[in-house]
Amino acid sequence: MIVGVSEQFQKNLTLNGVGYRATVQGKSIVLNLGYSHPVTIEIPEGISIAVTKNTSINIKACDKEQLGLFAAQIRAWRKPEPYKGKGIIYEGEVVRRKAGKSGKK
Repeated sequence: MIVGVSEQFQKNLTLNGVGYRATVQGKSIVLNLGYSHPVTIEIPEGISIAVTKNTSINIKACDKEQLGLFAAQIRAWRKPEPYKGKGIIYEGEVVRRKAGKSGKK
């Protein structure tokens, strides 16, 4: 808890996929994730968000539980899929890839 007050806890998310991007508008974060509409998520009190290069989201907060919950809510919109690896991934997360269809032989 002392680390949270002095340094703040931090989570980094990366958007992998063509056209996936994020922007911060006022008290909300707007995500373009390949849906027909942009996804808008309200930022709770005590959490600060910085978006760099349109595809990396840096989330900071004093409360580790609230930080993890908010990061999971963002990630739930597009979990990484195993075939192409598209989706929202945590920094350092390894997405296990599957082989696609092998075709007729």
